[in-house]
Amino acid sequence: MKRDILGVGIDDLTLDEAVESGISLLSQPGFHYVVTPNPEFILSAKNDEAFRGVLNGADLAVPDGVGVVYAAKLLGTPLKTKVPGIDFAQGILRHMAATGMSLFLLGAKPGVAEKAAENLTHTYPGLRICGVHDGYFKEDGPVVEEIKAAGPDVLFVCLGAPKQELWMAQNGTETGARLAIGLGGSLDVFAGTVERAPEKWQKMGMEWLYRLIKEPKRIGRMAKLPLILVDAVGARLRGK
Repeated sequence: MKRDILGVGIDDLTLDEAVESGISLLSQPGFHYVVTPNPEFILSAKNDEAFRGVLNGADLAVPDGVGVVYAAKLLGTPLKTKVPGIDFAQGILRHMAATGMSLFLLGAKPGVAEKAAENLTHTYPGLRICGVHDGYFKEDGPVVEEIKAAGPDVLFVCLGAPKQELWMAQNGTETGARLAIGLGGSLDVFAGTVERAPEKWQKMGMEWLYRLIKEPKRIGRMAKLPLILVDAVGARLRGK
């Protein structure tokens, strides 16, 4: 069941339920895509109709961030829990490894996807990575054709928002993949070039603070995050 969080539909699922939904999409005909809205997504979508439309057109939208969960609670439409996109992806990867499915990695700086592929095949024996391409391309056509020729079951699109969501909606069907997932900077984590917060920070909902400590240059972006709570309070007071 989807919850309307400031104009963006979010699926009210636990991590395990979200992974099961993703696996179910893989068994269905046609192309499907998954989005992982965090507070920045929702704030951007408020004034970007195209981005909002693509988010709401996704087959699955999981709440990537404790800020989305807090906003939902303030709106009176609580969500079960946050579902970090990278955790969701790892659940899908375990299923793919067990069933011999193939994966294509798209995004990040040159060399990052290759390292991520190396690490993922080591972590998930049985996973087949059929191709990689960095995120520094100007024309979609050749990249789409490369993915199609590789024949992946699943495509990780890590181009940053809103580019990755718009790219999936526009090009996903032509890639031939059954499922595409927008995962932002996850390839850097898989490659080991960016360190994820320790588990205790994740459980406290303070992963954002850990990243800020590690990357102080993110302060400008982080300063905007409380705005989602302000917007949620305002919407609740207006009865929306």
